Order: sequence, then C-alpha cells, then structure tokens
Amino acid sequence: MRKINSTKKVAVIGLGGFGENLVKFLSEKKNIEIIAIDIDPVLVNRIKDFASRSISMDATVKENLAAAGIAEVDYAVVSSGPGLESSIITVHALKELGVPHIIAKALNSEHEKILHLVGAAGVVFPERDSAEKVGNQIHIPNLIDYIPLPSGYVIQEIKPSDSFVGKTLREIDLRKKFNVTVLAIKSVSPHKNTINPSAEAKVRENDVLIVFGEVNDIETLDETMNHS
Repeated sequence: MRKINSTKKVAVIGLGGFGENLVKFLSEKKNIEIIAIDIDPVLVNRIKDFASRSISMDATVKENLAAAGIAEVDYAVVSSGPGLESSIITVHALKELGVPHIIAKALNSEHEKILHLVGAAGVVFPERDSAEKVGNQIHIPNLIDYIPLPSGYVIQEIKPSDSFVGKTLREIDLRKKFNVTVLAIKSVSPHKNTINPSAEAKVRENDVLIVFGEVNDIETLDETMNHS
C-alpha cells in the first residue's frame, strides 16, 4: 500500500522538447519530486538542475525502472522519441511495476489505442496538448481542462469534491472562501450547461464546475477539496 504523502513523485521519461518543458514547468510547483530519465546523457545533463534526480538509462528495461525506484512514483509521463515501440514497451513495464497514473505521448490514433491497451490512463498529442496543460493536470488532480489567461488567471474545469455534492453554490461560497468564481455548471444527466448559475444552483454528482480565478487560488481550492 502506498503511503499518503503531500509530495507527489513524478517520473518524466524522455527529455525531448515536450519532456524538457514538462520537467521545467513542474519544477516551479511546490511539493513535487521529479525524476527525469532519458537514454541520452546530453539531454539528462541539460535538465539536471530542474529535477530532483536525473538518470541516463534505457527505460524500456523494467529492471532499470525498478532499480531507479519508479515503482514508487505517483505519475509517470512517457515522452519517448519518434519510435512507437519504445513508448509501448515502457508503458507496459510501468503498468507491471504498479505505477498508478501513466500518461504517454502518442504519435497517431493507432498509437493511442495501443498505449491505452498496455496501460496508459492518459494519452497526450504534443501538437495539441502543451507541457503546461499536462503539468497542471498532474499538479491539480481535480483539473479536467483549463484555459490560461493573461496575468496569472485561468478558466478551469474541475470535478467537485464529495463535500460539495448536494449543496448550493451559496452554501459552498467559493467566491468568499477562495476568491474563485463559478462561471458554469456542466451536468451529465440531464445533459446541459448552466451558464452563470444562480447562487441557489445545486451541485450534483458527476457535475463539472467551470471556474475562473488566479492560479494560486485555484490551487488552494484543489488542496482543500482533496483533504475534505
């Protein structure tokens, strides 16, 4: 059983453009321990100042991953080079080691299907998904999607915690408690979007809240939801 720890351990495997940017983005966040891995020692050396540990090794070998302590990480992001085979083998090895959250870079839709089959929970298309977006999904677990805005503000889709379900927006009062505004509620059943919901709108199970606020305030909200 994994220990409950406020520090997230993240392995970034493959330090090309996407992997490098992800390591740098995560290095600016609190309570994240980063293990940066690539078979190319030049890339590993380039990123060493931004990672807790940087390792040059072949990540397709499960024994190498185990020796590096990857079985203990909370997230692993596989951002291997242009070949399909290495990422597929690495994802499979991570799954066998019991890594709970595996995100992998896909080159096309067929690659995406195979990555899901071998154990990737999330798949990234670098031309569509920025390293910042993926980094935020790791840093803020309740985050579904987000739109960065100027001056440190964001619009994000978040899954409300269980403590919010059945309560009205007035009772939750995110504006007063966290300086976060609920712009809309997306409901699954019935399927509808409520724009600018009233204070009496109730949050139901499986709803998604679209919120607006400063990054730090959103992070505080997320931390509170995770501990409620």
